[in-house]
Amino acid sequence: MLRTHSLYGLLFLLFIQIPGFSQQKQRFQNLQQALASTGRLAGSQGPASVNWIDGGTRFSFIDKGVIKSFSPKDGREEVVFDGSKLTFPGTDKSFAYESFQWSKDSKNLFFQTNFRPVWRRSGISDYYVYSVADKSLKLVAKDAQTAELSPDGTKVGYERDGNLFVFDFASQKETQLTSDAAPYFYNGRFGWAYEEEFGLAQAWEWSPDSKFIAYWQIDERQVPIYAMTDYKGFDENFVKLPYPRVGDKNPTARIGVVELANNKSQWMNVELGDGYIPRIYWTAQEGQLAVVHLNRKQNHMRLFLTNARTGEARQIMEEKNNAWIDVFDFFAGIMHYFYFPANSREFFWVSERDGFAHIYRYDYTGKLLNQVTKGNWEVVFVYNVDAKNRKIYYTSTQQSPLDRQLYVVDFDGKNTRKLTQAPGRHKIDFAPNSQYYIDNYSNTTTPTRVELWDTKGKLLKTLEANTSVTQFLDTYAYSPKELSSFTTSDGQKIDISIIKPLDFDANKKYPVVLDIYGGPGAQSVYNDFSITGWHQFLAQQGYAVVSVNNRGSGGYGYQFEKIVYEKLGLYESRDFAETAKYLATQSWVDGSRIAIRGHSYGGYMSSYTMLTHPGVFKVSLVGAPVTDWRLYDSIYTERYMGLLPENEAHYQKSAVSPNAKNLQGKMFIAHSTMDENVHIRNTMQLMNALEDAGKDADLRIYPPGAHGVAYNSTSSLLLYQQYTDYLEKYLKNNTATN
Repeated sequence: MLRTHSLYGLLFLLFIQIPGFSQQKQRFQNLQQALASTGRLAGSQGPASVNWIDGGTRFSFIDKGVIKSFSPKDGREEVVFDGSKLTFPGTDKSFAYESFQWSKDSKNLFFQTNFRPVWRRSGISDYYVYSVADKSLKLVAKDAQTAELSPDGTKVGYERDGNLFVFDFASQKETQLTSDAAPYFYNGRFGWAYEEEFGLAQAWEWSPDSKFIAYWQIDERQVPIYAMTDYKGFDENFVKLPYPRVGDKNPTARIGVVELANNKSQWMNVELGDGYIPRIYWTAQEGQLAVVHLNRKQNHMRLFLTNARTGEARQIMEEKNNAWIDVFDFFAGIMHYFYFPANSREFFWVSERDGFAHIYRYDYTGKLLNQVTKGNWEVVFVYNVDAKNRKIYYTSTQQSPLDRQLYVVDFDGKNTRKLTQAPGRHKIDFAPNSQYYIDNYSNTTTPTRVELWDTKGKLLKTLEANTSVTQFLDTYAYSPKELSSFTTSDGQKIDISIIKPLDFDANKKYPVVLDIYGGPGAQSVYNDFSITGWHQFLAQQGYAVVSVNNRGSGGYGYQFEKIVYEKLGLYESRDFAETAKYLATQSWVDGSRIAIRGHSYGGYMSSYTMLTHPGVFKVSLVGAPVTDWRLYDSIYTERYMGLLPENEAHYQKSAVSPNAKNLQGKMFIAHSTMDENVHIRNTMQLMNALEDAGKDADLRIYPPGAHGVAYNSTSSLLLYQQYTDYLEKYLKNNTATN
């Protein structure tokens, strides 16, 4: 277990090690109480909806529905918006909102209201602008999928029904910028595949000078349609969406730019071929747009600089790889690996070309100026590129793959300095003026703390100490997460975390639940505080809960992650099986009672590992699994598995269903018929294969549940009760038969 810096952490370590101490504390009365404890263990995450304003000299946040501002320099806090007595214009309905943004001059607030979800990141909303000076509220965009204030604060851009519009505050007029939208043909909007697998919801961007809007035009008219239903009522009502599977016709994309002075659109001359345009960036040069192109295999990336007025495109750099090239990181919440700072004719890119993710500096001709960071560790998140002072602020794994620490480095790679102090996983909200940052962090013995720091190294204010979590831990029994590792039979060090049973006795033998995910780039084990109530409930029921950073995980460098390329399932399942075998060598583990549980990619792994390593696991809990990658979407799958038909043999080896005959022990599968992400066809094909092989498995269908399976608090409790009861019957009591 890693040491903690805090007094609380030291005391916590002491009291959890006192024999019988946990018996003095309350245990969960039932599973429902345990699941609810997740929020109590997570505690407050500090100021909500932080927006840095006035160039970074203040930040605003929501406090019980009121928007306040705080000045780090003098500690002054003031109310800037109190909507408690405000109503929607022309109604007596109290004003309510989902999120807000500030105009650049901090004179107007822009509110998103009445949000209606569409896919994972997108939804339809109504947008209002509020004048801080005269306290007026006005509707500017109704039923828009995305909307954003122009950088100069004079206009609002938005997309509605597949077309782009602007609303001008001075003239109080709406102008339509595009007019050719059609079913499955959009301007400024992504379809399901682009949104899901490239991570963005907004398919258009204001230029920094507010003169242009660049946008994607997406054509899905040739993409196969997937239909799904929740079987309600007496009619067959299907939701339909274009969904390209492996080898299918993909959405096509091209990039247009509207110059607002004349409302004229110009197409950027970047040939799509059979590939993708996953990112665009405005540069520091007026009217210049950077366009990123990926081939369909996503192992050849090209960067173009284009002229917004003429469409002329010039390739300035490219990267080729033997595996895939990332343009964002879903799991780390990183939307971009390219950075074009204002007032600088240089840009920065995060690449794995030397075996680890590091920052590289280029000029606008594409010339590499220098590699900024180096070492056998990974740059994870670039928070700010300060062109004025020529410094970059980033988090990395330099301390440990299990930690995330904040550093600053000069453009030339010199004067690296670590800013964060405590061990653990740090999440940063950085001021654009590079003077301040909000640090949200925890470690295995310290619940979440939120602190305001300046970049000179001074703690300005503790924004959230989470005394409520401390009080909860004073009352309720808790089993801390321990960090450990082992070496596989082929010599690979694997990091794991272990939550031991409450009132742990080294002379007893306990059942183990491997709760895993395992997908490429993901990471399951960090030096952070364990908050999952279900894990605590299992510990109180006498289980150990283990998570694994298997090969394929992010944070460990190119070789560790990319070894799974074109071999999904192979190395991950080996590492899970070897984890189980390693645990079985521990005196306190009952090697005949080990379960594996996962959802989505984790569902793929919990089923694939169970069937390709028979006899290792007694029980497998499988949620919304991919069972054959030929059934999944093209963008995600071809990134990691390559193309058909050339890789047909690899796809066959990675499929779950052909191994159905190997089932030993018990398998529980849950899926939804309304899962637009991993289609229920996956589970049905696995069930068919199991039945053909004469193997019994337990299936639960939650028809309206989408990819999460459960669709409300009642069904979520039911699902986890089924998981828990299954473990109790077939693992803890060891009644599973071969």
